[in-house]
Amino acid sequence: MSKDLFQAPDYYQLDDLLSEEHILVRDAAREWVKREVSPIIEKAAQDATFPTSIISGLAEIGAFGPYIPEEYGGAGLDQISYGLIMQEIERGDSGVRSTASVQSSLVMYPIWKYGNEAQRQKYLPKLASGEFLGCFGLTEPDHGSNPGGMVTNIKDMGDHYLLNGAKMWISNAPFADVAVVWAKNEEGRIKGLIVERGMEGFSTPETHNKWSLRASATGELIFDNVKIPKENILPNKDGLGAPLGCLDSARYGIAWGAIGAAMDCYDTALRYAKERIQFGKPIASFQLQQKKLAEMITEITKAQLLTWRLGVLRNEGRATSAQISMAKRNNVAMALDIAREARQVLGAMGITGEYSIMRHMMNLESVVTYEGTHDIHLLITGLDITGIPAFK
Repeated sequence: MSKDLFQAPDYYQLDDLLSEEHILVRDAAREWVKREVSPIIEKAAQDATFPTSIISGLAEIGAFGPYIPEEYGGAGLDQISYGLIMQEIERGDSGVRSTASVQSSLVMYPIWKYGNEAQRQKYLPKLASGEFLGCFGLTEPDHGSNPGGMVTNIKDMGDHYLLNGAKMWISNAPFADVAVVWAKNEEGRIKGLIVERGMEGFSTPETHNKWSLRASATGELIFDNVKIPKENILPNKDGLGAPLGCLDSARYGIAWGAIGAAMDCYDTALRYAKERIQFGKPIASFQLQQKKLAEMITEITKAQLLTWRLGVLRNEGRATSAQISMAKRNNVAMALDIAREARQVLGAMGITGEYSIMRHMMNLESVVTYEGTHDIHLLITGLDITGIPAFK
């Protein structure tokens, strides 16, 4: 088992832009990843198993609902702290960050924002502590980029609702205790509801044979005449804007998280290039290797500046959905490019589990698609600057 020697790049001294609390939160997450994630993650990915042993640790570093108020079990942190935690966790593994970001932005966030006080008190403290794990049901087998076309539905039966339908590609589904699910009512209006494990007719079959996010559990949500108590409906927001508001928070976390994956690939490639001897000298001395490394640190630095500014805007309540889309799209593409270039620096060694690069690369192939595909985010920017929707 190799020691985690990661050293985070900060080429533009961006730590100067962070508060003392930001640095404390980030460093705690960084040390936890080095201690608890790095030693086990390669085996977990090779075995295609989610390491449940880390759940309590994720809760301890505030990864579950960092910005949720303390009265509900959250850490009460700001948006930059949330981003930094996601960055550090994804530096360890995108799948582990997926678990944390789904729990925070797609389960706790809608219950906090769209739920009532009874729902907040019932679910949020247990989600924050890791006693409960949650998932988010929006994507369907036939409706990915067009979530408004969903066919999952609820019917009012008087004292309860009847839920039917299916969701697909759901992170955390196989072991989730609760699911925040989006379904259309009889008027065609999208409503959010909380489905609990154990409800009759609710099942969560696992998705197997993945080449990506292998250390993350993915599955389906199947609803066969599931009786949903009326008190499980999220009352404070409906329509497509409700789940999209959750996705804004998740995409923001991904924009930070992708930087972590890129940083890990860069740091691995830089260290290897200094140690690997060819033609009598380190390969870091050759121009083409320096070109790769120089471009990597340049792109990482640009992404760091982008997300820091986005975090400031989020803290001020001024960040737009389109700005979040731009950061998610840019940073994930950047990380994927860096993973591919870093793999080349390592040559054949780059495909082995001795190094993290190939695992990051495979994970990022999912990240570039989920929470809005690379192309859809491009069209969101296009709509924002032209006022003309190209995807309708």
